[in-house]
Amino acid sequence: MNLLPLALKETCYFHFPETGNPMTRQPSLRPVDVVVALHLALRPEDGFENVAETLGIGLGSGHRSVNRLTAARLVLPHRRAVSPRPLLDFIVYGVPYAFYPVLGPEAQGVPTAHAGPLLSEQIGGAALVVWPSVEGLTRGESLIPLFEGAPGLVHRSPELYGLLTVVDALRVGRARERRLAADLLEASLREVSVP
Repeated sequence: MNLLPLALKETCYFHFPETGNPMTRQPSLRPVDVVVALHLALRPEDGFENVAETLGIGLGSGHRSVNRLTAARLVLPHRRAVSPRPLLDFIVYGVPYAFYPVLGPEAQGVPTAHAGPLLSEQIGGAALVVWPSVEGLTRGESLIPLFEGAPGLVHRSPELYGLLTVVDALRVGRARERRLAADLLEASLREVSVP
């Protein structure tokens, strides 16, 4: 039963669809949303089923993620196409602060950041960074990934894995690594065209 006066209900911008009550807290993006956005940048034609299967998340989680990305204006409404420039700006300037890196002790895992496949040849001699995983064969400083299924992307979606390691370079890298990562990400997103 909705006890809100009609005038108050009309002034509220967001309402919970199931109850009609106004939201009481600020909605926000989640770390997995960055991964979903990168997947949509690579494969905008993929449906929610493919997104969920590739990332190893539930179908509902994928749908809610796209809804959050749309509300944040990083994905275009009524299409699953990313807005390349806003997405690039958010990843380069927002993700390192909103989803700050949590580094841990040395562990066995999957290489990421400057140790990942897209930056490792350009940046030599730096200490290795890994997502802790029994599937990984590399030892290095551990970094908690943006979402739990990240280590599995090595086999499920190598291209997405590569881009996610670039995002991690933006999160943990020094100035040179961040600059290289931003340039690489910009080149990757430049290929994404919005009709």
